Amino acid sequence: MTRQARKPRTAREFGPVAAGGGACSPLTTIDAPLRFRDAPAPAVPPPAPMGRAKEAAVAAADRRDAAVDPGTADAVPNLSVVIPCYNEESILWTAVTELHAGLTELGRSFEILISENGSKDDTRAIAAKLSRNFNEVRALHSDEPNYGKALRRGIEAARGEFVICEEIDLCDLDFHRRALQVLDRGDVDMVIGSKAHPDASDERPLVRRAATRVINGMLRVMLGFRGTDTHGLKAFRRAALLETVQRCVVDKDLFASELVVRAQRYRLRVVEIPITIHEKRPPSIHLFKRVPNVLKNLVKLTYVVRIRNR
Repeated sequence: MTRQARKPRTAREFGPVAAGGGACSPLTTIDAPLRFRDAPAPAVPPPAPMGRAKEAAVAAADRRDAAVDPGTADAVPNLSVVIPCYNEESILWTAVTELHAGLTELGRSFEILISENGSKDDTRAIAAKLSRNFNEVRALHSDEPNYGKALRRGIEAARGEFVICEEIDLCDLDFHRRALQVLDRGDVDMVIGSKAHPDASDERPLVRRAATRVINGMLRVMLGFRGTDTHGLKAFRRAALLETVQRCVVDKDLFASELVVRAQRYRLRVVEIPITIHEKRPPSIHLFKRVPNVLKNLVKLTYVVRIRNR
């Protein structure tokens, strides 16, 4: 993806939110210059066309990725990148190999966790093959198509000091660099890559841009969210966010939003930085098919947070 030069961007920082959902302190800004360099394509050939992977081979790869010896020297990478995947056979190999090359250039130890969930195509088999080709790639599998559970499982399985929650159709190395730059300072716990930040460039179709603003408006009204975006790219200190992850009560599409809302309520230090985003392919699950579950989980989350104060 080619990006045009833009003026330096800033990050917004949100003050603590009271347990009852009170107002935040005034926003402050943090200088976060935007720099981007496209990662070179790795010299790794794409996989040969394949049918369904043999269950024994894929299961063996899953067991290998799940069994990590904490005593090994590379057991604690500096960075873990978690990518939920559902029916992504068309872009998974290219996206992960390019991401691997870009992360290698960052000069940090890292791991990539592909959290495949209930795919009906060859996504699981490709993920297993990637984990065999790259020591830094781990393939996780669950039978249920559930974005939130897949993301949560990946976060809980991550071993890095820092965790980045990615999307397979983004793999935004520019966000990685800028977010890690902020986290390295030590005074921030979570960085949100906001599609709705005043300096962001959201090139997705109008209906998807509108959906982002509608859900964010509902989160503000029903849960006291203070910010511009909750869903998509985010980076954080694993130690600071793990308890928050474990307290989340909803899954599927709203898990990522709950994680951000709770991080604010628990007085963690959260900032937003703008991103540039365009749609590489249509969503694997149609937007309007997700609406009933989003509304149901939003009502559930509002009850838990506002009524039960949990």
